[in-house]
Amino acid sequence: MADAPTRRHHWGGLVWTLVRTDFKARYHGTVGGFVWALLKPFTMFLVLLGVFSFIFASDPVYKRNLLLGLFLWDFFAEGTKVGIISMHQKGYLLTKTRFPSWIVVVTSASNAVITLAVFTVAIVGFLALTGRTPSPVELVLYLAYLVAALLIVAGISLAGSVLFLRYRDLNQVWDVVTQAGFFVAPIIYPLNILPERFHFYLYLWPPTAIIQFSRAVLVQHDIPTLRAHLMLLGMTAVVFTAGAAIYRRFAPRAVEYI
Repeated sequence: MADAPTRRHHWGGLVWTLVRTDFKARYHGTVGGFVWALLKPFTMFLVLLGVFSFIFASDPVYKRNLLLGLFLWDFFAEGTKVGIISMHQKGYLLTKTRFPSWIVVVTSASNAVITLAVFTVAIVGFLALTGRTPSPVELVLYLAYLVAALLIVAGISLAGSVLFLRYRDLNQVWDVVTQAGFFVAPIIYPLNILPERFHFYLYLWPPTAIIQFSRAVLVQHDIPTLRAHLMLLGMTAVVFTAGAAIYRRFAPRAVEYI
C-alpha cells in the first residue's frame, strides 16, 4: 500500500510528459504554432459561412451555431483520429517501460482538448461582450457536455487503439466514417429543417447530441429536457464502457502486434 502514492505520482509525471511532448512535437518549427489549431476550424467556418449563410439567412443565430458546431466536431474528429493510432505511434514506450497503456491513448487527445478549452474561453468571452452571457447553470451544463464528449472520444480511442494494431485499415475506415458523419451531424444545417421523425436517427451519432445541447445552452439559452440528458448520459456510458471492454480484452497482447 505504501507504494500507491508513489505510483500515482509517477503516472502523473508521465501524463504531463506525454502531453507536453505531443504539444511540442505538433507545433515545433511552425510559424503559427498553436494558432494553426484554431485557424483550421475557423477557416472552415468562413468558407461554409460564405456558402450557406445565403441559404440560412433567415436564421439569426446561424453563424454562432455554425462556429460552435465546427469546433466541437473538430475536437471529436481530431481526438478519435489520433486516439486510434496512439498505441501504434507510441509503441516504443510500451516496449521499454511498464505503465498502463491506456495512459498513452487518453493523453493522445491532449492537443484537441487544449484547442477546445481555448475556444470555450473565447466563445464565452464573446457572448459576454455581446450581452449574451450564459447563466451559471448553462455554463455547468455546457462543461458537462464537454466531459461527455471527452468520454465518448476516450471510449472510441480505447477500442480503436487496440484494434488498429491488428487491423491496420481501421484508421482508413474511420476516416470514411467521420467524413460521412460530418454531414450526419447538424453542423452546417439546422436540425429543424429535417422532418422530426428523422431526428432520432441523427441522435444515434454521438456528436449530434453534444453539438445540439451545447448550442441550446450557449446560443439559444434553452436547457434540454431531463429525457434528453438521460439519453446523452446513456449514450456516453455505452460508448465508453464498450470501448473500455474492448481495450481490456485486447490490451494484454497489444505489445505482440507493435
